[in-house]
Amino acid sequence: MIAIIDYGVGNLFSLTSSFGAIGEEVVITSDADVIRNADKLILPGVGAFGDASQKLYESGLDKIIVEEVKKGKPLLGVCLGMQMLFDKSYEYGEHEGLGLVGGKVVYIDLPQQYKIPHIGWNCLRFEKDSPILKYINENDFVYFVHSYHAIDCEESLVATTDYGIPITAIVQKDNVYGCQFHPEKSGDVGLKILKAFAEIN
Repeated sequence: MIAIIDYGVGNLFSLTSSFGAIGEEVVITSDADVIRNADKLILPGVGAFGDASQKLYESGLDKIIVEEVKKGKPLLGVCLGMQMLFDKSYEYGEHEGLGLVGGKVVYIDLPQQYKIPHIGWNCLRFEKDSPILKYINENDFVYFVHSYHAIDCEESLVATTDYGIPITAIVQKDNVYGCQFHPEKSGDVGLKILKAFAEIN
């Protein structure tokens, strides 16, 4: 069973529907015992980093997530949920992340002709192999909505996309995975990514 962590921020319905479409059992929960008993964890997130991290820390779920990851449980962060895996974010100030993946989150500094936020379909460029790429191909398109991105994360970098500059798209450090884009909004490619994550041991 896959637990989608509910801390008051996230696209919970779309993620639940996507996992249902690939026949995976999921539960939306903020219950510590359910999270501990789950096989895998999803950390969703939309909105601003500071607000989301405050809600996560106030719930106490941050400690449970870190504990479960240290036991070897697979975790997938999605969009803002991925950004929260890193050490720090500089979105409207400086905020502490979970520190599960080395790196920081900063504003996307782009040439003037590029619009922020980065919204739309972009193709993936693979940087190294990862179980989460099992069912997709390089240059497959996925759907992004964000104004901040992760940098200084070369050791965990799995895939990038090009939006004027290389943008971190997928990361992996051991049993911790992250997608900057929304797999639940990325059609068949997104479902294949979720399927690959669901099969990780």
